[in-house]
Amino acid sequence: MRTRDENKEALIRQKAIEMIVKKGFDGLSMQKLAKAAKVSPATIYIYFRDREDLVNQLYIECEKDFAETVLASFDPEMHFKEGLWQQWKNRYTLILKDPYRFYFMEQFRNSPLIRHKDVKENTFRETMMKFVKNAIKRKELIELPVETYWSLAYGPFYSLIKFHLNQKFISGRPFILTEEKMKHAFNLVLRSLQP
Repeated sequence: MRTRDENKEALIRQKAIEMIVKKGFDGLSMQKLAKAAKVSPATIYIYFRDREDLVNQLYIECEKDFAETVLASFDPEMHFKEGLWQQWKNRYTLILKDPYRFYFMEQFRNSPLIRHKDVKENTFRETMMKFVKNAIKRKELIELPVETYWSLAYGPFYSLIKFHLNQKFISGRPFILTEEKMKHAFNLVLRSLQP
């Protein structure tokens, strides 16, 4: 039996994410991945049962990193304004650190072709639900369906971050997200969510 090499595994994971972001899930084959990671195809099977296992494990790892980073310096007992701003800042930091992981997670979540069998509820979701319930209880947040809340609380942030990563607005005009621009959008979001 061949031994596991953490550096090789990390390289395989990173190259797989890059391939998926650039070419979609259909563009990922074990042969192409092996070539990109400069390993034999057999080496990949030391770490992953098959392509589906690889993709699911990548998502689970990215989701775990997301939760850890986004919950840093965050407490569900925070007042709504402070807590939501901390969420925006944490998400901004994480996405800028590794945009490929952000785009991969977006593709994974939105793909009808991927089975999400290994993706389960976690403490991140529980923490965020507690934060929202506390804010509603303290009358800092209006009660909304969860989809509406998420769209208002985070939709503008994700639109801005995508413009930033592309370095342009829809019209092609250059765009860089500054803290001032982010804070301005954040304050408008707050006005839509507070009683």
